[in-house]
Amino acid sequence: MNAKLKIGELAGQTACRVETIRFYEKEGMLPPPPRSAGNYRLYGKQHVERLLFIRRCRSLDMTLDEIRRLLQIRDTPRDDCSAVNTFLDEHIGHIDVRIAELEQLRAQLDSLRQRCSGAGTAEQCGILKELGSRSPH
Repeated sequence: MNAKLKIGELAGQTACRVETIRFYEKEGMLPPPPRSAGNYRLYGKQHVERLLFIRRCRSLDMTLDEIRRLLQIRDTPRDDCSAVNTFLDEHIGHIDVRIAELEQLRAQLDSLRQRCSGAGTAEQCGILKELGSRSPH
């Protein structure tokens, strides 16, 4: 695919919004595309592949800084890739912390839910009373 795509076509091929593509360009994550005689941006295969890479990383909940790190490694294909393993191990660690935090949140919400059977007035609601108290239990 050496065809030159306009931004709307790139957006369609990658399921990415035009505004997001422009954002990635501004952030330096996508290289600036050449322009046509009419000053339209013209994207090629490398833009499609890079944008799909970025979108896949985002779907794995990676931050823009994390994706930048991976792109830097990817852009030097002959270099050692052990940094990618280290990076992924760190990312997994962050995910583990978030899972633990979400499990705590779930336990708090379950406990809160037990405070009201739903068969009373808002004035009697244990959930609303608990949420209005000064300290969490």
